[in-house]
Formats: sequence, structure tokens, C-alpha cells
Amino acid sequence: MTVWPLVVAAGVGRRMQADRPKQYLRLNQRLLMDYTLDTLLSYPGVTRLVLVLSAHDPYWPASEFAHDARILRAAGGAERSDSVLNGLRTLQAIASMDDWVMVHDVARPCLQHSDLDALLAQLTFPGAILASLTRDTMKRGRLNAAGQTEISATVEREQLWHALTPQVFPLGLLIRALEFCLEQGVAVTDEASAIEHLGHAPRLVEGRADNIKVTRPADLALVAFYLQQARSGPTNKRGGL
Repeated sequence: MTVWPLVVAAGVGRRMQADRPKQYLRLNQRLLMDYTLDTLLSYPGVTRLVLVLSAHDPYWPASEFAHDARILRAAGGAERSDSVLNGLRTLQAIASMDDWVMVHDVARPCLQHSDLDALLAQLTFPGAILASLTRDTMKRGRLNAAGQTEISATVEREQLWHALTPQVFPLGLLIRALEFCLEQGVAVTDEASAIEHLGHAPRLVEGRADNIKVTRPADLALVAFYLQQARSGPTNKRGGL
């Protein structure tokens, strides 16, 4: 199969309270985004990668991959879905509409090749995503008259999953799904939800619990720990397309 990674890196990461977007923060003397790009570009069978960056990103030249000819840049949009759609349209120049596109968050630097192996091994139409089963008791909240949040209900956690990335879909189908949601004014927070709006049911593939997304300052220490553990343990790089 032909799979093209698409990395979304156009966000500003306001919740990180940093002086720059989170993808350009350093972990163990390396940019956070460089861990992500390294994992995807070193996966067997990957020849090109689409990277969606802000149109006026001044930090990209600091990346160790800034001059890598395998990276095809696309401009970010107002929302995540706009950025992904821009990346997909850029990918059309080198890919077939029947090829698979693997969308990944740049702020998930702990992704391992073993998860990619598992995801691609179970890949069938209309696509699949990495996810993790919810292990905690889940509560639905509501605001009371005083503006405080209280419990509205306990949600049954059986078959309740956390959506992760990568998420993999046929290029043409994902373009059609995102364009449909844009036309209908439907807000989507991940690519799978756009595919669902077309009436399809992507597959859930259980991934590693350490494939976390850096969102807040406290996440950095945990990600640094996971990366250190991965570096000191057995290699995770195997498999391929």
C-alpha cells in the first residue's frame, strides 16, 4: 500500500503559556517536532511527508529537518480541519486519490513504529485510527445556577475510547469528508469525525498509552520521561509499508 504521512503543525499552543508554539519547545536538547518527524520519516516505506505550518512560521529553520527534501510544506488554516484540507490538497500533486493519508498531530512525539505496524495491519476501507480504551469512571458535567460544575450523570465506559493519532483514510475520501463538513458548517475536531459525517465507521485500533499529546506545561515532563524510556529500551523501529 502507499501511505503518505501528513503532520499538522500550524497551531500556536496557547495553553502551553510558552513564548513559542509547543512544537518548537526543546526536550532533551531536541525540538519536540523533530521527534515526531524522525519517527514518521524513518518508518520503512515512507518516502515523502506533508508538513502543515503557519504561513509566517519563523521557527521552522531551527528544525533539524528544515532542509529535508522529503518534506513537502503546506500552509495552515484558521482551524485544524482547514489546515488538514490544505495539506491534502498539496498532497494531490504527488499522490493518487486512492492512496492512504496518515494524519498525525505534531505534538504527539512518543509515537512508536510498533503502533504504526498495528494500525496499518488492520487498515481497511474506510480507514482506521489509533485509540485507547477509557479506564477511568467517566462523568458528564453540567453548570448549576451558581455557575459551578456538578455531576449530571455517570457515563458507561464500556467501548468508550480516547481518539489518538495517526488516523488513516483514503486521500479522496478524506478530502470529500472535510469539504462536506465545511459546506454544512459542521465543526470537526479530528479526521475520523468528518468520515463519520459521510456515514462511514472507521476502525478503532488500540495503541500505546504513552502516545500522549502535549497540551499543557505539565505534559512536557511526562513526554520527556517517555522519550527517555524509549531511547534506553529495545528499539521500536520495525515493520513498514
